[in-house]
Amino acid sequence: MRWLAKFIYFKLLGWKIVGNIDISKTLIKKTIIITVPHTSWHDFYIGVLLRSVLNVKINFIGKKELFVFPTGWFFKAMGGIPIDRHTKENKVDIIAKLFEEKEELRMALAPEGTRKKVDKWRTGFYYIAKKAKVPIIMITFDFENKQNKISEPFYLTDDIETDFEFMRNYFKGVKGKIVEYS
Repeated sequence: MRWLAKFIYFKLLGWKIVGNIDISKTLIKKTIIITVPHTSWHDFYIGVLLRSVLNVKINFIGKKELFVFPTGWFFKAMGGIPIDRHTKENKVDIIAKLFEEKEELRMALAPEGTRKKVDKWRTGFYYIAKKAKVPIIMITFDFENKQNKISEPFYLTDDIETDFEFMRNYFKGVKGKIVEYS
């Protein structure tokens, strides 16, 4: 199926990959992957194609309600992990614990937390990475240039403001599918 994903991604859709194209060879088995901007449902299939092209397993979380019949089997097969958003447990702790339990986990998250325009990123992904002691890899969803730019692993410091400034600068000027939400 990888050949089909490559055909669709490169030939039919005309996308390209720049940056850390050897993500599968970096031997990073545990990481948070942030994808920006997240402006449309189109991001999902571009992400699925990208991970197939790269031949790397990447998971995502979703509200547990998505993982019931008839769609539950599909989301689980795609690497989805259900999370109960209504529990009193801290979501950062729940997700960080997944990193302890699994030998390999690359978790994709959207810092915006929504597909709409936001002025400020949510911080959960940052605290998950800190608590799980894993690096962050940044991936752009640049629809204007039809490219996914992939960063080298970024190891967080103890300065959240500097870390966020570094990450936001990585995505500066990138336009999502719905430009006004970028």
